[in-house]
Amino acid sequence: MHILRPIKDSDFDALRQIAAESGHGFTSLPVNDDILREKIQRSEHSFAKSLCSPQDEGYLFVLEDSATGDIMGTTAIEAAVGMTVPLYHYHLGKTVHHSPTLKVYNTVDILSMCNDYTGSSEICTLFLREPYRKGLAGRFLSRSRFTFMADHSTRFSDTVIAEMRGVSDEQGHSPFWQWLQEHFFSIEFPQADHMVGLGDKVFISELMPKYPIYANLLSKKAQDVIGQVHEKTKPALRLLEKEGFEHRGYVDLFDAGPTVEAKLTNIQTVQASHIATVNICQVEQAQSFAISNQQLQNYRATFTDHVCYHSHENVIDISKDVAAALNVSNGDNVRIFRL
Repeated sequence: MHILRPIKDSDFDALRQIAAESGHGFTSLPVNDDILREKIQRSEHSFAKSLCSPQDEGYLFVLEDSATGDIMGTTAIEAAVGMTVPLYHYHLGKTVHHSPTLKVYNTVDILSMCNDYTGSSEICTLFLREPYRKGLAGRFLSRSRFTFMADHSTRFSDTVIAEMRGVSDEQGHSPFWQWLQEHFFSIEFPQADHMVGLGDKVFISELMPKYPIYANLLSKKAQDVIGQVHEKTKPALRLLEKEGFEHRGYVDLFDAGPTVEAKLTNIQTVQASHIATVNICQVEQAQSFAISNQQLQNYRATFTDHVCYHSHENVIDISKDVAAALNVSNGDNVRIFRL
């Protein structure tokens, strides 16, 4: 059985392995022991807090194979980004150069640096290890974040964003960054990427151009990747688009990958999920559902095709094994949705 739960200190080695496997551009999990331990501790403190509004919390989860104890993947939610460390984006807009006298009318794309998403909640750090990328695990890992947010909505913002990894090659070189490096920086993309992952963002305000950039002045390769995602990120983007996330012109400063957004209450999984009452029994029918126990520090979620939902009674039959995995008893409420 696959169990999604809050990370704990004993998961450090697994998290470090995931960080190593995630590769370039995955800035939320740098291969740095101190940073990774800090992320685990911050997550444990966030789950333990009593809150009624989003602050500077980070909730980090792992997906565990209960049969083997292996950690299959991870995902996270930032409650309110940009509150302590600025969150920068470029916004892709337009400017018009018009001369009635010369009968010239030109529309030009421009990139303007901004902090428009300050205070938004961010889903991030979604990574499923290669051996586990078959079946429904990835979809479950992605969608369960939204039901957790729905159950604890006062801890999160109304606006939810996701920064998608932009285009880079196998060596971690980004065409967009190469243009910025040539004109404004003297460091390679992997180094800049790593510095951001370590939380060192001072150089952004020091060296980034202060004025809007005319996109048509960029190299052709740099222009072509604005708003495009890394090949390995396309499945994650498709899942988010099905949830109702949209790209509104905001892109990453370094690789120009798109940031997508949605209102929490409009997310498809939030709207499709609902609360049901647990009935522990020998399940006679087979239906497929994802189920979470709605708890906080002891949060558990799983998916199984050995349940039976009775819509007219709003009761879900689950086996003893599933109940034990979720730490629920007869009569408890759970949140469910169909995968």
